[in-house]
Amino acid sequence: MPVFNPLVEKLVPPPIPAVLAWAKDYRDQHGPLIDLSQAVPGYPPHPDMMGLLGKYASSTAYTGYGPIEGETVLRQVYADHVSDVYGATVGLDNVHITAGCNQAFVCAAMAVAGSGDAELMTNPFYFNQETTLAMLGIRSRFAPCDPKNGFLPKISVLEAAITPDVRALAIVSPNNPTGAVYPPALISDIFDLCQARGIWLILDETYRDFLPAGAGRPHDLLTKPRWEETLIGLYSFSKSFCIPGHRLGAITAGAETVTQVAKIMDNLQICAPRAAQAAVAEALPRLAEWREENRREIGRRAEALKATMAGIPAWEVGAVGAYFAFIRHPFEARTSSEVAEALVREAGVLCLPGIYFGEGQERYLRFAFANADAATIGLLSDRLSRLSLL
Repeated sequence: MPVFNPLVEKLVPPPIPAVLAWAKDYRDQHGPLIDLSQAVPGYPPHPDMMGLLGKYASSTAYTGYGPIEGETVLRQVYADHVSDVYGATVGLDNVHITAGCNQAFVCAAMAVAGSGDAELMTNPFYFNQETTLAMLGIRSRFAPCDPKNGFLPKISVLEAAITPDVRALAIVSPNNPTGAVYPPALISDIFDLCQARGIWLILDETYRDFLPAGAGRPHDLLTKPRWEETLIGLYSFSKSFCIPGHRLGAITAGAETVTQVAKIMDNLQICAPRAAQAAVAEALPRLAEWREENRREIGRRAEALKATMAGIPAWEVGAVGAYFAFIRHPFEARTSSEVAEALVREAGVLCLPGIYFGEGQERYLRFAFANADAATIGLLSDRLSRLSLL
């Protein structure tokens, strides 16, 4: 009898559908379900974005194969955008467009490591990155993040975790799952560590468009000498433009890295969705103010969550930022899965268990609060207080 690839077969099924299944048992006894499970925008795309998608999807110019590295117009527009965001000089040759940021991570991981090598991640980690490495036969090493330090990694801990087989360190800021925002100085120190140890830094900035207003530049890495030899930056257009179904992400890296990624993309997908690329290339400068207002709106939702949780002292905010909050539940004797399942069935709040994001996270739940407006977030006070598992 044929057998499956053991590297795939040993993985657990995708977690989001499993959690969504719990919601079927909620009977609206406390009002509509509050869905804090998946990182999707809680507001619709701009009408101009929808118009552009329709315009280019109906054009025969985008029905054929496109450039593997991405549409030239989007690569250039995005390179100019990145240059502006970071006060750096980034060119078209430094950009590769992918079908979403998950695919960007797959490409980055494959470009720098192979079966038997290792990549280092922080714990908690984004589960899709860990399972990607597992499927590729790349070992995962973990550097724990102390809750007392706001789930920010310490340089000494990262340095100690870099074993001889580690080819790259992958970090996410603003973080998924915790929401923790890495200060620019910390990101700079992490880069310097990777450069000194001769390993790659894979920096996932999917949620950088939702940093607090006035936060300044996320980091200065793109102005550092020979950054191309160490840094691979990842990004997603999905959240900022509210189009996760169109699967569009980007890699910012050295030209040689882009060449290696193109080899991988040619086998994975050939090219990212073309109509969406053309639409985003036009929307990126046009919808700047709309995107800025969305940043402010997500900030208001974050403040609403912090204010709401402050009124429920048994539940603690471990970290919060951009799209996520990592919440410490009060039920010491229960697993995070038990608490999350009871929370949706008894109180109508859907979220993800902390254990999905690494060992030692049983006391935590991930709230993807960007899905809900401030008024809905305010309902959490009553909903969470209803849960009794003692």
